[in-house]
Amino acid sequence: MPILGAVVALAAGMLVALTSAPAHAAAGATLPFTSVEAEAATTTGSTVGPDHTQGTLASEASGRRAVRLNSGQRVEFTVPRAADAVNVAYNVPDGQSGSLDVYVNGAKLAKTLPVTSQYSYVDTGWIAGSRTHHFFANSRLLLDRNVQAGDKVAFQATGVQVTVDVADFEQAAAPATRPAGSVSVTDRGADPSGRGDSTQAFREAVSAARGGVVWIPPGEYRLTSALGGVQNVTLQGAGHWHSVVRSSRFIDQSSSAGNVHIKDFAVIGEVTERVDSQPDNFVNGSLGPNSSVSGMWLQHLKVGLWLTGNNDNLVVENNRILDTTADGLNLNGTAKGVRVRNNFLRNQGDDSLAMWSLNAPNTQSSFENNTISQPNLANGIAIYGGTDITVKDNLIADTNALGSGIAISNQKFLDPFHPLAGTITVSGNTLVRTGAMNPNWNHPMGALRVDSYDSAIEAQVRITGTTITDSPYSAFEFVSGSGRGYAAGNITVDGATVTRTGTVVVQAETQGAATFRGVTATGVGSAGVYNCPYPSGSGPFTVTDGGGNSGWNSTWSDCSTWPEPGQGNPDPDPDRNLARGRPATATGSQDVYTPGRAVDGDANSYWESANHAFPQDLTVDLGSSQAVRRLVLKLPPQAVWQARTQTLSVQGSTDGSAYTTVLAARDYRFDPATGNTVTVNLPSGPGLRHLRLHVTGNTGWPAAQFSEVEAYLS
Repeated sequence: MPILGAVVALAAGMLVALTSAPAHAAAGATLPFTSVEAEAATTTGSTVGPDHTQGTLASEASGRRAVRLNSGQRVEFTVPRAADAVNVAYNVPDGQSGSLDVYVNGAKLAKTLPVTSQYSYVDTGWIAGSRTHHFFANSRLLLDRNVQAGDKVAFQATGVQVTVDVADFEQAAAPATRPAGSVSVTDRGADPSGRGDSTQAFREAVSAARGGVVWIPPGEYRLTSALGGVQNVTLQGAGHWHSVVRSSRFIDQSSSAGNVHIKDFAVIGEVTERVDSQPDNFVNGSLGPNSSVSGMWLQHLKVGLWLTGNNDNLVVENNRILDTTADGLNLNGTAKGVRVRNNFLRNQGDDSLAMWSLNAPNTQSSFENNTISQPNLANGIAIYGGTDITVKDNLIADTNALGSGIAISNQKFLDPFHPLAGTITVSGNTLVRTGAMNPNWNHPMGALRVDSYDSAIEAQVRITGTTITDSPYSAFEFVSGSGRGYAAGNITVDGATVTRTGTVVVQAETQGAATFRGVTATGVGSAGVYNCPYPSGSGPFTVTDGGGNSGWNSTWSDCSTWPEPGQGNPDPDPDRNLARGRPATATGSQDVYTPGRAVDGDANSYWESANHAFPQDLTVDLGSSQAVRRLVLKLPPQAVWQARTQTLSVQGSTDGSAYTTVLAARDYRFDPATGNTVTVNLPSGPGLRHLRLHVTGNTGWPAAQFSEVEAYLS
């Protein structure tokens, strides 16, 4: 995870400081803290994980591991950098609360770190495939002293079991001073002790400071309802460690003249469940054009920013968004020129960052250089429709159920929806332990997913410079998640590095096409490519080798089964029909009698070519080179299908372009008295991937016809 003041390496699930030189990594945010995994620290407790199973505690942990402390046990961190503040991600059993004692170099502090299950164990039964989730939460503490690199900071459980995941160490900036000419909320009666209701004082300050600055001094302020009418004003605090607003709804407005700038304070809510009908968000609606949000700490809300209406040219940068029960940020249509960059997001209950083009398309907007960790019910970044969108240089780690690291999708959820259009640029992103089992599909989601869910992908999708490490399943997935088989095409993947995938590099589940150039893979668990479009017969997914690819040239051999992580590619069963469910194409089809009907396993459905147009070809892509020795050709077995003779030859190809004759043309008689079945024995020879039947005549009908084409190794 890139940080300010240290270069770090992400290896074996740990963040380890290597040097003290400042750096801005190519992927992810430049952050003012250094994270250290608990399992890398010294402990008298026990390690949980690793585990990717939905519903387990370890599956939501950073690196899929954490340290469990019973009362009296401790975890001791070696401080990686000068710091005076710490944030800890933790879990306690449901219904319990307590604290951790804090020790610095063996000395116990008077302060303790509060821990509670109040914000955890969220249930969203209306979301198909969800289970109780959101197990972790974050708790922060100013140490009131400076610690140096190499010092020891320990946390000890007292009276309640605590599972510690990760600790973030940082040097908190000193409180900023009041800007000249600003309107202070305390001058309008706000209570910095947090005991009184400061809502009206904030409203009066916003009204009085129009065109200027509302100053939020150090302190804690309680708001009981949201602000509205916020426009042409700056709301500024002394820094998010010093100025804290306690509110679950900060701004709620459908429109604004804009020029709203919100910066340098914390908004910490009390949201314990996800209620989608409630606007329990830091910002709900519109800030108006040319606005900005920066330097904020947003926590325990439903959504950080749920943005509708006019937010043109909004900049959201340098923020921390933690422990939301739904999205971290969602551009909910109409956004133009929005830049979301250099933010840190952890523990979202839905997509961490999303663009959803509802009502009007999001256009020319981007997510850049963000670091995202542990979304526990959806994707790290999701783009649902939109025009000319950029997802660039982000670091995403540890997605859980129902989520990929990055999803590029035409899933609409509601209408009117605006599908992907123009050019979708996905560049320079790093994905670590991303992708998950989808319980609704009963098969996995890849680290990076392109999903023609509700309509074909017609935008140009350009995926470049991707690094994918330790995906539990596949690296790149192409799917029509609704199961309706819309095409995922116009896709290029250039310059990717894939290291240790659980199953495959390319998981193709729908018709379409993608070109791959310079994609290198090592440590592939099962096979290079899973190419089994659904529904069967909907059309092929064409994987084009554009050159420079290595390490993933094999194809999963059995579309009737899903590869399991690390399983390896099984040897083909000699009695298995290699053609069943494989992509099939033809020179022509009559009405609904499409090529896929010849490989669907149903002898009562059939392919019929264009009539009166011999010769005709039917081609089946077996997925990989196979030593086919026997074909079984069928027509529907009913007596109404009278006996007929078809004249055909068998051709084969390894690349789908250059075909040779495997068996010369001859007549084959189909007779319902013998099951309307013909067996064709093929000579020994080199393997073939693409099997073609070249038909020149049919005595029973002026077209080529097959209800099943079966291919066997013996």
